[in-house]
Amino acid sequence: MSEPRRITSRDNPGFKALRALVDEPRRHGRAWLDGIHLVATCFERGTGVRQLLASESGQQNAEIAALLQAAAGVDCVILRDSLFREISGLGNPTGVAAVIDIPPAPAGEIRGDAVLLDTVQDAGNVGTILRTAAAAGVRDVLLGPGCAAAWSPRVLRAGQGAHFSLAIREQAELAAALAASPATSVATVARGGASLYQLDLTGPILWLVGNEGAGLSPELVAAAKIRVTIPLAGGIESLNVAAATAVCLFEASRQRLAGSASGNRPRPESGAQMKQGPRKAGPKN
Repeated sequence: MSEPRRITSRDNPGFKALRALVDEPRRHGRAWLDGIHLVATCFERGTGVRQLLASESGQQNAEIAALLQAAAGVDCVILRDSLFREISGLGNPTGVAAVIDIPPAPAGEIRGDAVLLDTVQDAGNVGTILRTAAAAGVRDVLLGPGCAAAWSPRVLRAGQGAHFSLAIREQAELAAALAASPATSVATVARGGASLYQLDLTGPILWLVGNEGAGLSPELVAAAKIRVTIPLAGGIESLNVAAATAVCLFEASRQRLAGSASGNRPRPESGAQMKQGPRKAGPKN
């Protein structure tokens, strides 16, 4: 490793460039990943790292020092602690970050399951949904207009490396995606839908997930083939949108695993179908 450059002033052009890409990652085509786990994941996955940055105190950490030492051919920069905190936006950052190129939007059609987000604005929710999708084996995630930026620092922290396992499309036309896919589209609604636990979820599904307060747009609800609600205990109005998404994805995963184990559950190509039994409705957000 060559000797890292040092930035000690807010007037440094390099510092100003870092501030700009953190504020508007998509405009600059690059993202700031903060934390030992995320940076280590970049190197493990072979993600091209443009810059590796550490705070003055952070470079004393053994794990961070090892990352710096192993970063052959990467532009390494040491920032004054106060400058690193300012960029990271955290009161007590770990002291290491990386700048990477944002991958281009994937080409081609959606295959299998996908999660479609309609104006999900909270960065923590978006990141958690990305992490949940990756854990459930869902590869495609589409973010419609009004969603938190997928490659912003807060979403990346909440995603904890899930971005590198996903095909992420931002500013996606969700209605067009529904029309183009043969998978069954399922709108998650707060009330009035079929019970999640009365649906056969073994086929490919497009899960439509809506805004934290307003839910899905009426147009997307109308375009979906099925409306689904998670039954909740009495007196409870809704689930957090990220928690609700996890319940849906892992119910589908559970059914598929159970069907694979027993060999008895049908797997219709058309996607979700109603099982036999009474419908239940319950609020969900």
